[in-house]
Amino acid sequence: MPQPGYGYPQSKSKIAAGLLGIFLGGLGIHRFYLGYTKIGIIQLVLAIVLSVLGLGFLALWGLIEGIMILAGAVYFQRDAHGVPLRN
Repeated sequence: MPQPGYGYPQSKSKIAAGLLGIFLGGLGIHRFYLGYTKIGIIQLVLAIVLSVLGLGFLALWGLIEGIMILAGAVYFQRDAHGVPLRN
């Protein structure tokens, strides 16, 4: 594979994505990091709306996804551009 540079996307860290999912996953920050902007916006809007209503269980979604990223689940082995996550 060619060296990352102009025109070649750099691989993102699996550990960084997993930790973002665990600690800030309720806001969808890990999704933004991986390039999944639409689902990140959905998670962010849901977090704002549900927190206004007093329902904070959305953080569980991010926690589960963060653990799945760190565990190497098939769905989270690549970012939105198809580049494999690095360890």
